[in-house]
Amino acid sequence: MNSIQLQLISAAIGVHNNQVKNTISLLDEGATVPFIARYRKEMTGSLDEVKILDIKELWTKFREADKRREAIIKSIEEQGKMTVELLEKLNNAYYLQELEDLYLPYKQKRKTRASIAIEKGLEPLATLIFSQKEPNILKKAEAFLNEKVQNVEEALQGASDIIAEWINENVDARNSIRKVFEREAVVSSKVKKNKEEEGAKYKDYFDFSEPLKKVPSHRLLAIRRGEEEGILSVNIAPDENNALDALDRIFVRGLPESKQLVEDAITDSYKRLMKPSIETEFANLSKEKADAEAIRIFAQNLRQLLLASPLGQKRVLAIDPGYRTGCKVVCLDAQGNLLNDTVIYPFDKPSEAQEKILFLAEKHKIEAISIGNGTAGRETETFIKSLKFKEQPVIFMVSEQGASIYSASEVAREEFPDKDITVRGAVSIGRRLLDPLAELVKIDPKSIGVGQYQHDVDQNMLKGTLDSVVESCVNQVGVNLNTASKHLLSYVSGLGASLAANIVKYRKENGDFKTRMQLKKVARLGDKAFEQCAGFMRISNPDNPLDNSAVHPESYPVVEQMAKDLKCSVKDLMTSAELRKQLNLQKYVSPTTGLLTLQDILKELEKPSLDPRELIAAFEFDPDVKKVDDLKEGMILPGIVTNITAFGCFVDIGVKQDGLVHISQLANHFVSDPNQVVKLQQHVKVRVVEVDVNRKRIALSMKI
Repeated sequence: MNSIQLQLISAAIGVHNNQVKNTISLLDEGATVPFIARYRKEMTGSLDEVKILDIKELWTKFREADKRREAIIKSIEEQGKMTVELLEKLNNAYYLQELEDLYLPYKQKRKTRASIAIEKGLEPLATLIFSQKEPNILKKAEAFLNEKVQNVEEALQGASDIIAEWINENVDARNSIRKVFEREAVVSSKVKKNKEEEGAKYKDYFDFSEPLKKVPSHRLLAIRRGEEEGILSVNIAPDENNALDALDRIFVRGLPESKQLVEDAITDSYKRLMKPSIETEFANLSKEKADAEAIRIFAQNLRQLLLASPLGQKRVLAIDPGYRTGCKVVCLDAQGNLLNDTVIYPFDKPSEAQEKILFLAEKHKIEAISIGNGTAGRETETFIKSLKFKEQPVIFMVSEQGASIYSASEVAREEFPDKDITVRGAVSIGRRLLDPLAELVKIDPKSIGVGQYQHDVDQNMLKGTLDSVVESCVNQVGVNLNTASKHLLSYVSGLGASLAANIVKYRKENGDFKTRMQLKKVARLGDKAFEQCAGFMRISNPDNPLDNSAVHPESYPVVEQMAKDLKCSVKDLMTSAELRKQLNLQKYVSPTTGLLTLQDILKELEKPSLDPRELIAAFEFDPDVKKVDDLKEGMILPGIVTNITAFGCFVDIGVKQDGLVHISQLANHFVSDPNQVVKLQQHVKVRVVEVDVNRKRIALSMKI
């Protein structure tokens, strides 16, 4: 990385050059983002994961540009057209767009109108016209007539074709038009002929236009989807006259005899060559921007869902509700292991169902009941709440989103090879209550149901971002080395699927891990992987209490020295606030351990292995509202936020169909981002504004 690239990244992100340089150095050495953010604060100046990811993304783009530059230089040199000036321009171009503009005149093209005119020997005439200094251009054009050029009109047209291509390939001209597009481009859409009925859901975009720089991401993605489905024709362009004026200011000068020809060539160049090219560029850029915004919202939702409140280690009875095929019931121990599975028919055989549930609850000492929120969920909840338990369990409704995906997956088949998909689905519903993070990592994030246009955005960008979110959440919480599934372990910093599987295999063959250092005995888990993962692993009731904390093993000697200086054990240091107050952290600063790390260590000693997630709270829907027909305008109802989008949030009020709280109805003040007001899984009060049974739409308001 050269100094210019370093400065560009620093300026774009708003951090110092050294922070960028050190972060890139760590990334190149194989360090993960969670590891860098948590354990290398001295090197990065305490950059958070967002800034580190931004640096990583920009650095990746610069490396791609470097590779492209090499290929372009090689291509131009092979053509024998490289000049000192051009090479300097290429070496000083750091973005792909700049490089492609410089390469455009040398790019191998199929036959064009300009290349045909050049073959006819009309390039000197084009040069003469373009200079706009010749007072009698028609006379000059006669000199270019030959067997391939029959008359003056044909000669002038060929020369104009060459000029049009020169204009299109001019870097200043393209940048000028880009500025016009940036300021003035309008995205417009119209319904295609005879597509009105088929595309009824895109009715809002049948005759639509809005400045491109103002169109929200969700609207642009909807328009693009309509275009892809063949319903809408879409155009992106500024006012044509303004664009032509911008080009005229660059190229039109000199004598009127040639001036008109140049103006005509400019018009042709813009309409035929430049506008389609720049329009595609801006369509791609706007799509990329809309994708990024949609993915950002998806990532925010996913993070909130993964970090949703866990019940913790409790014995759970989980129910996957159903009418005709019955309700699938499973019992799980405090670690989520399957103890029992059966089927009940509470709507056909209520007495038998009651007897089974009460028997299982007593036999397995059930502490909580998890009920899926799908079909028959509310009715099943009512049935369960009517039962008289000896020891009353807490009852929770749990989202079923993605449970069917998990139950049919290879992951589920591997866990429960002898059980059918209905049992696996019920297990997933129970485990989501125990620990949402540990269970949801087994499901493709796109199937969890908290996205916005997730199938329309760039899938590679989506996967990369969502994988980063999952990795971040897993490492933020930490994992129990002796109970974590290989799927959860695979997201731990520095591991991946292969090493995660090796850890589980080692655990099966050798029993529980007693210390973090035992990780080095796992097949193919070397020093680098140990460095990256060890701090995020937890061991319950370990010999060394630091093994159940976020203190990294590389810092154990420092903590041990602290304990030695205070003449106490490490355990005493972790349990006594008075002892910790006696520490002078400056005394322990060294070339390898800075003050920021020492401050983190002290915080961890105060609250070792603190789960950052909040405690779960029970929730009850309105008992009188179970289906859409029960809703009346003006009702005030309890609800749970299930999804957040750019235009508002969706709330489950217990009627199977989530209602929408539009962004304008979230608060009594202006809201630019719904995340400023609501969070996923938040318990809220809403007012029913409108119910459209036919369109299955419920409008809600939080302005109560």
